[in-house]
Amino acid sequence: MIQLIVGSKGSGKTKKMIDMINASAKTTPGNIVCIEKSMKLTYDIDHAARLIDVDEYKIEGYDKLYGFVAGVLAGNYDIVEVYLDGILKIANHDMEGLGDILDAFNALVGENVKLVVTVSADESALTDSVKKYL
Repeated sequence: MIQLIVGSKGSGKTKKMIDMINASAKTTPGNIVCIEKSMKLTYDIDHAARLIDVDEYKIEGYDKLYGFVAGVLAGNYDIVEVYLDGILKIANHDMEGLGDILDAFNALVGENVKLVVTVSADESALTDSVKKYL
């Protein structure tokens, strides 16, 4: 299951995601993973959630990101929630491929894992392939 948090820069997307992570950390029985570009959330999210910096692994672009997320999920079957902050930053602002990667992630996570993705863009700028996940 994929959930998008969409809005322009400075609209509170990351704050909303932090609140979701911290609330889930108190109630979710499985593991929670937060994937971001840089480690700016280190002191904001509950220590029960695993924070991963894609820069540390040289992840850029949708292909590498997909492989990375698939590897994280394959390495731990107890993951029930994945939060992906700033997908467009990780993919060099590739709006054209966003719908395709969301479709690929949807097939990967199925109904067993909740994937929350922040997208720094105005909702009107999204393609139909992306809007179906709103």
